[in-house]
Amino acid sequence: MNSAAELPTPVVAQKPNLLKRLYAWVLHWADTRYGVPALFVIAFLESSIFPIPPDVLLIALCMGAQKRSLTFAAWCSLASVLGGVLGYGIGYLAEPVGRWIIFDLLHYGSAWDQVARLYGENAFLSILTAAFTPIPYKVFTIAAGVFHEQVSLGTLVAASAIGRSGRFFLVAITIYFVGPPVKRLLDKYLELFTVVFMVLLIGSFVLIKYAL
Repeated sequence: MNSAAELPTPVVAQKPNLLKRLYAWVLHWADTRYGVPALFVIAFLESSIFPIPPDVLLIALCMGAQKRSLTFAAWCSLASVLGGVLGYGIGYLAEPVGRWIIFDLLHYGSAWDQVARLYGENAFLSILTAAFTPIPYKVFTIAAGVFHEQVSLGTLVAASAIGRSGRFFLVAITIYFVGPPVKRLLDKYLELFTVVFMVLLIGSFVLIKYAL
């Protein structure tokens, strides 16, 4: 991967209406008694196959019960790390399935060789960066299983625990102190946030390419 033009475009970015529907579906769980279980499941699946980040539901839950923000972040972090282990297992035990998810389902195939190179240089830092930033974490979890000779399960779990916890606790702490204005901004400027997300995605790939 030599330039930003070669970076993968998430499938959800190609279908904004689908993005909005998935966003609304994820968000609606905050108004049900199954909000926390839904957060756990979404965070778990997002680490390997689901396109919408759990931050969406995490934000809504934290605003509905700000004093429980850290609890929500803890459940989200745990589920995401466990989901990373699932991704590792898919890559390790069912490589064709893992490649189908990355190449055909999510259309991140152009990142594959780049991830392999990064794993050959510094697997821990690569996973840590992907876990904390908009870089598609699921590519790294599945690829870690495929390239298990370079990336141990322990490395994946340790780096993911730090990166995912850092990301979700940052969201929870922000909501704890800032509150409802964040939700209003998301509702009003969802498409803008999607564009910003893409810019951050590309920037993160460039950063990790030259920083490692």
